[in-house]
Amino acid sequence: MLKIIMMIIFLIPICFMQNSYWLVQLILFLSSFIYMLMINNSSMFMNLSYFLGMDLISWGLILLSLWICTLMLLASESIYKYNYSKYFFSFNIVMLLLSLILSFGSLNLFYFYLFFEISLIPTLFLIVGWGYQPERLQAGIYLLFYTLLASLPMLVSIFYLYNNLGSLFFLMLKGDYLNYLFYLSMLLAFLVKMPMFMVHLWLPKAHVEAPISGSMILAGIMLKLGGYGMLRTIKLMMSMNLQFSILWVIISLIGGFLISLVCLRQVDLKSLIAYSSVCHMSFVIMGIMTMTYWGYLGSYTLMIGHGLCSSGLFCLANISYERSSSRSLLINKGLMNFMPSMCLWWFLLSSSNMAAPPSLNLLGEISLLNSVIYWSWGSMFMLSLISFFSAAYSLYLYSYSQHGFTYSGIFSFFNGNIREFILLMLHWIPLNFLILKSELCMLWL
Repeated sequence: MLKIIMMIIFLIPICFMQNSYWLVQLILFLSSFIYMLMINNSSMFMNLSYFLGMDLISWGLILLSLWICTLMLLASESIYKYNYSKYFFSFNIVMLLLSLILSFGSLNLFYFYLFFEISLIPTLFLIVGWGYQPERLQAGIYLLFYTLLASLPMLVSIFYLYNNLGSLFFLMLKGDYLNYLFYLSMLLAFLVKMPMFMVHLWLPKAHVEAPISGSMILAGIMLKLGGYGMLRTIKLMMSMNLQFSILWVIISLIGGFLISLVCLRQVDLKSLIAYSSVCHMSFVIMGIMTMTYWGYLGSYTLMIGHGLCSSGLFCLANISYERSSSRSLLINKGLMNFMPSMCLWWFLLSSSNMAAPPSLNLLGEISLLNSVIYWSWGSMFMLSLISFFSAAYSLYLYSYSQHGFTYSGIFSFFNGNIREFILLMLHWIPLNFLILKSELCMLWL
């Protein structure tokens, strides 16, 4: 663990060297390949140090963090081209990556909480510093206050746990706490971070105002922190969860369905993709709440798959935005005529978004459907509606942006360049080829 962390710490001075933007990106790329070789094929913790270590869940999520942060630098070429304080930008991404690696790699619940909160600050800088509209300030405040307000009770419950157990080491966490307040305060922070329906309002706002890098990190990694925290801490609250899981599953079932309908009437590309994230995450919450083997595996698989797929869709939306200076579906229509090669990538990523084979999303959704229907037959009706409408809004996104008459204001477009095709390929290939190595996602318990 330490070698990767030292590699990233020593990247910090490089960020401020002259013309080092692509160098930072290449070193991050190199470090993600080095990290791939550190694979840990078991549910036991390896590469242990004083408070760091990793099992297969941590390994997958840290690898996703490294990968997405590398692609963020690749996607944000306009920051480099127009020199929007590019040195501070790459420094910000390196700090964000560092806090994410530390939060996924920490073996101590308090350290996890600490880095979980620290990672908010670079994200806030990304949204407020490099966002597009003046509303980005409001979006940043939404992001900060929603997540901080829900996280403070969790801090108190961590202290309560320490008082009872005398340790916050993940492997030492045992017992079954029959305490309503402990259960709610522990879970709420993660549910807001996911985000669960009803506390999801900060997410579309943050996505719409954020630059492409902000959207990628929010969709790719930030939502996964909540799921990861729930996977780690739910074993402390088994009995309480048996009583209350029905509440969260019902909220997620109804919320997932309503959000799918909301997606169908969005006219903003980014907003549509952001709401679809909320819909996918409601699936993950249901899977974890069933507390079944399939549910755990499926929720983890869907988190990895969604991180790559959603991030790739945001890249596509940004590619269109850089051409037409608008995110509206009314202006970005008929793109098939202007950017025929991009049309293929729109199709591939939209189909992955609706869980078409051979994407990881399919694997995750099949096991989640298994677990939730096993948990209760009554959920079948809503689940089928959610699955149907998720296909509907993915098709809506694809067909509205690619087909139809082109907007008369657009007269000179150019097709994608090599950088953009590489960027999309690096999202799509892991998303669809990891299914050949699916035991990494499905056999970690």
